[in-house]
Order: sequence, then C-alpha cells, then structure tokens
Amino acid sequence: MYSMNRRRFLGHSAALVAGLPLGCSVRPSLITELTLRPGGQRGQKELDWLSARFSFSFSKYRSSAYTRFRSLRVMNEDRIQPGGGFPMHGHKDMEIVTYVLDGALEHRDTLGNGAVIQPGTIQQMSAGSGIRHSEFNPLATQTTHLYQLWFLPAAEGVQPGYAEADFPRRDGALRLIASGSGAAGSIRINQDANLLAARLKKGQKVPFEQIPGRGTWVQVCRGAIILNGQRMLAGDGAHAEVAGRLELKATEAAEILLFDLA
Repeated sequence: MYSMNRRRFLGHSAALVAGLPLGCSVRPSLITELTLRPGGQRGQKELDWLSARFSFSFSKYRSSAYTRFRSLRVMNEDRIQPGGGFPMHGHKDMEIVTYVLDGALEHRDTLGNGAVIQPGTIQQMSAGSGIRHSEFNPLATQTTHLYQLWFLPAAEGVQPGYAEADFPRRDGALRLIASGSGAAGSIRINQDANLLAARLKKGQKVPFEQIPGRGTWVQVCRGAIILNGQRMLAGDGAHAEVAGRLELKATEAAEILLFDLA
C-alpha cells in the first residue's frame, strides 16, 4: 500500500522536516484547486458531557462526499466536559493519533498503559488485531479540547501498540509530529502519512510544497489563516490533490494541522 519505496519515502519526510521542496520534477506553482470543508458543515453530536464535530462519516453522521480523505478516515474535534469521557471500548485495524489543544485526557488500555495527555504531548495507538481503551477528562473545572485522528493502516492485523511523545510547541514553523518513517523524532504510525502541526502568531507565514501523487489536507484548529488567498477560520478544512505550493498566513494567532498523505 506504500506508494513510494523506502528511500524516497524517508527523503520525503526529511524534506518535510527541513521545510524544503519535496523533489517535484517541475517548477512548483501555487495550488489554486483547493476544496474547502467549512467547519459549520461538519457532522455534530451534542451530549451533556460532549460537543463533537465530525469531518468525515462517523457514528450516526453520514456524508457521501466525506467518508475519508485518502488514508485519513476520522477527524473528530471533541470538547469533553470535566469528568466526562468514553468508557472502555474496542478498536481494530486503525492508527489513532490524539492531539490535545486544551485541558487533559486520561487514557487507559488493555495493554496496561495509563497516562494523562496534555497539550504538547502526542498520543498514538495502533489498534492492530484489537485493543480496548477508555478516555476521560480528569480535570475538575476545565473542558478538554482535542482532535482525534484515525488513519487506515498500511497492513492489517499487526500487533497492537501504544506510544506518546512530547513536542513542545514552537511558533512560526511546521513540525513533523507523526509519520510512517518516524523521521525527526516524530511518532511512528503504520501508514505512509505525515502529520505536521504549526502555531502561528498573527502575520506569520509558512510554506508547504506538495509532492506529485499525494494529497494535502489543512485543518484550522483555532484562530484564522489565509491559505492561498482563501480565508479559513477555526474548524475549517481544505484539501488539494494537485502538486504545487501552499502558503499559510495567520491573520490572528492560529494553530493548524497539515496532513500529507499517499
């Protein structure tokens, strides 16, 4: 299922980390064919302890246009009230990455792992042949705000696994935080996918070069940006399938996730 051989894939990840062009054989140009996914059009679920937004079909929400984007199968934005959470439940054959924006998330699983994840720490779980876990907001007064991301795996039935890694948040640059190669200390997932994150102060810009044959999704977690001339607010997403250059500029303090997918 990998679209590049290992040498080319590792080189691609290294270029992502360095912020360099990704080996395009033609002179890159600005991507104009962006498809927007407005945050207000996402699926939603409201409970007394949970406010959730679904970018792709999930739970009882169904979208024929957005069942997934390449290997990115689930992108849920959750706000969990104090003491609320998901009791023990199972997953299989999915790569799950949790990105906490505010608050904390307490995790326990059937592999014996237990941890409290806070902003700056990325959590990864390979469900593989099967795993069960629970997730709760352990805080007494603060809402936990997070994105949970599910990637379809490159191979099914692998040994379940769990990992977490600290990525102190730095302003002004895209940072590789999860990848199929584990380059630059990123947390490794079982898929040819690169997940980058950036915090931008107002006026800061970051470029991104998309390699031919891959897809890019940009998600605004908070704040506001201009992406190739298109204004995007918190909750908005945009995706592109044409190789070229993306330019992201924060019009106010912003935090974004960028997915580079085979």
